[in-house]
Amino acid sequence: MNKLLKSVLASAIVLAIGSTVASADVAKGQKLYTKKLKSACGITGAEVAGKHTQDEWNEIGVAGMSTEIKIICPKVKDKALKEKYLQHYFDFFKEYASDSGNVPSC
Repeated sequence: MNKLLKSVLASAIVLAIGSTVASADVAKGQKLYTKKLKSACGITGAEVAGKHTQDEWNEIGVAGMSTEIKIICPKVKDKALKEKYLQHYFDFFKEYASDSGNVPSC
């Protein structure tokens, strides 16, 4: 019984940590924007995020992020728009959208 309880507890901890690491992050999106997009866009992350409201970013969604970024920043290279970055960009832009009242530091 003791071994079973330890196994279940260990599994729960691993799942909790694993799901947290796999989720997207606003701070990571901000870092990625600064590193991968800012020079090609020529504007700050606040300006890009402010192009839309939170509802508009939701409508664009992760699936439309690549297209929308190319519209806002036509000089962006495809390698900056890898699939693994899009969820982070989305979270960053939605967090600092024009109607959010938040201002990023980049």
